Amino acid sequence: MIISQGSTVTITYTLTLESGETVESSTDGEPLTYTHGEEQLLAGLEQALAGKKAGDSFRVSIQPEDGYGAASQDALIEVPLSHVPEEARQSGSVLTAVGPQGEELQGVVSAIGETTATVDFNHPLAGQVLHCEVTVLRVE
Repeated sequence: MIISQGSTVTITYTLTLESGETVESSTDGEPLTYTHGEEQLLAGLEQALAGKKAGDSFRVSIQPEDGYGAASQDALIEVPLSHVPEEARQSGSVLTAVGPQGEELQGVVSAIGETTATVDFNHPLAGQVLHCEVTVLRVE
């Protein structure tokens, strides 16, 4: 059986950056099971899995537009220092904020000025080319 819309698919994978740094891997733990076509994976990975079958192993490079998107300057927000906890007033600190629809957002302090902090709300992998090594274990 080949992977197509609605298939239940089980894979193992390792996701790495251009530098070779491993971001995430299922090879030491539980394999990942998903339903193909329901946007449960990165678009580039799901596209690469289409047409594969159990036993297939492959490597795919995922461009930012098919992964976590391009880094956006609009996601760099100037925040008054009075809104930043004292212990987080340094580059690299992670802050949690509430978005316009009440969702929880994480940002990273990228710069501290005299009266404001710049917080980057881009996904940490935005703008990155990702490499994924995949083995298809099961297709139902």
